[in-house]
Order: sequence, then C-alpha cells, then structure tokens
Amino acid sequence: MPDAPPLRIAAAGDMHCQPSRAEEAREAFAALAGDADLLLLAGDLTTHGQPEQARVLADACRDLDIPIYAVWGNHDWHCDQVDAIQPILEDAGITVLERETAIVCVNDVEIGLVGLKGFVGGFPGSHLPDFGEPLLRTVYAETTKDVEALDDGLKAIAHCPFRIVLMHYAPSTTTLVGEPETIWTMLGNDRVAAPIAQHEPDMVLHGHAHAGTFEGAIGDVPVYNVSVPVLGKDFWVFELSGLERATAPLH
Repeated sequence: MPDAPPLRIAAAGDMHCQPSRAEEAREAFAALAGDADLLLLAGDLTTHGQPEQARVLADACRDLDIPIYAVWGNHDWHCDQVDAIQPILEDAGITVLERETAIVCVNDVEIGLVGLKGFVGGFPGSHLPDFGEPLLRTVYAETTKDVEALDDGLKAIAHCPFRIVLMHYAPSTTTLVGEPETIWTMLGNDRVAAPIAQHEPDMVLHGHAHAGTFEGAIGDVPVYNVSVPVLGKDFWVFELSGLERATAPLH
C-alpha cells in the first residue's frame, strides 16, 4: 500500500495587514491555493488591530479552501479592538485561538493545535519576577495563565497523531539569536517551555522576533520562528509525514 502523502502546513507570522497593502496580501494568500492543506498564522495579523486592517486579511483568505487558524499578536491588541476584529476574521473562515485547542482533520488525519498569544517575561538572566509592584506581578500572573493553558491544551490533544503549538511570542532564545539580547525579555519567555518539553509536540511555531533565527529547539522539540521578515518570503510550507508514530503519553 503506498505511503500517504505528507501533510502540507503553511505558516507565517507578522504579516501586519493594512489597506495600503491589500493587493499584496491577496496575491500572497492566493498563491497558496493547491500548495497547502492547513494554514497557521502566528500573530500580528494586522498593523494596529483596527477593523479595516482585519478586513484586508479576511478578504485575502476568504476564498482559500483550507482550514485557517491564527493567534493574536501584540500589534493586534494595540487599539484594544480584538472583540471587533475577531468576527471579521471568523466570517472569512479564520479561527483565532487564545489559550484554546482545536483538532482539525486533514486528509483523514487529526492534527491537534494549541494556540495562544504568549507574553513577555524573559529568559535565564533576565526573568521578570513575581515580586514588587502589582503591575509587575500582573505580568507574571498573565504568563502563568499561558503556562497552565498550554499544559492543559497539550494534554487535551495528546491522542492526535500530529500536535502543534502556535503562538506569537517566543518560548526559547534559540530563535531569538539575531535580535539584541537587551530586548529578549520583551520578545517572549521560557516559562512556557516547561509544558512543551514535557509533552513534546511535533513542533512549535511563533513570530514576533523579526530579526531572529528561523530554527531552534526546546529539548527535542523543533521551534520555528515564522515571522515573515525572518522567512524572507510570504509563507513557509512544512511537510509532516510518518503517521505510524505513536501519540504522546498523557502526563
């Protein structure tokens, strides 16, 4: 019996859609037709999180006949209108995940997704502490919610043959190399690395670090920075194969 064809997963982050680049967005997404089975967008979908910017992305994606999942980025929150832009995206078939899971069936194969924006917080030598001013401790508490949601989400999709974490902020310094180390604290945090290392999804996708590195890892788990400036092109298409692999143990 011939092997099943690999699953083609297109990914990108930091497309920063806006009306002045609407035609560019339409052309980029239209070029995916027939070349991908699933599209994952790693945040900063818009330039400032305004409805007219979300409509650019929605119009570009509306005719794509593949499942599309996304997470928010910091730019999408800038105008504090995510409640207004989410229905615009959903009407075009884009599902936004925020500390949520989804299971999508592609070519009769279940792919489990955990999606979250993530947040700042730092890495060894630059962690923001759970101490001091209430605002600083609120930041720490926000990341705690991410850690808990990621752990719960990876447990929920443990039975899926393929499991992917989609986020905006970086969970590892390995994909930040190229960015000034003085700003790494604002580019992500490694507290979310613990559930990733424990549950070992097939890969982690993020954006945000425009000058970072494409490929890194958390233990044996590959981590990819799919920010468009890092990719140097509109999308990266990953191919997943090997459906005989075991699903993850429940932790």
